[in-house]
Amino acid sequence: MPRISELHINGTRRRIDADADRSLLSVLRDDLDLTGSKYGCGEGQCGACTVLMDGQAIRSCVTKLSAAAGKKVTTIEGIEKNGRLHPLQEAFLEADALQCGYCTPGMIMSSVALLTRNPAPSEQDIVRAMEGNVCRCGTYPRIMTAIRKAARTMKG
Repeated sequence: MPRISELHINGTRRRIDADADRSLLSVLRDDLDLTGSKYGCGEGQCGACTVLMDGQAIRSCVTKLSAAAGKKVTTIEGIEKNGRLHPLQEAFLEADALQCGYCTPGMIMSSVALLTRNPAPSEQDIVRAMEGNVCRCGTYPRIMTAIRKAARTMKG
């Protein structure tokens, strides 16, 4: 079986020895100890495993490791800079947009992708971007508030 020996994760080249057919999520969690991305449904439907690959939100539970070779992967652990939380992380805290917290990393990563491509999203843009992320606790109104707040903060 083909093996992957190096990944570009959170701005750092990481050496690994893993089967190219494994899920990116399993390698992130089990081999690299990056446990922020969660295993939810295992089918790419709930969004708990969302990470960015070359800036695009993807479901890492259904993405083979081979698809990440040569790409830049960013996890929830990689969005803080110099010890400062990302504006979306701050906004989620301030808006109390988390309850159990299980969906939060995926929600934040989908939001990062949205605000990167559309810094001034409409309500409908936010709803569309977040459709693939499920929150079992039902904090959707607070999540929307957090995304709007982060968009304002990031604009300056």
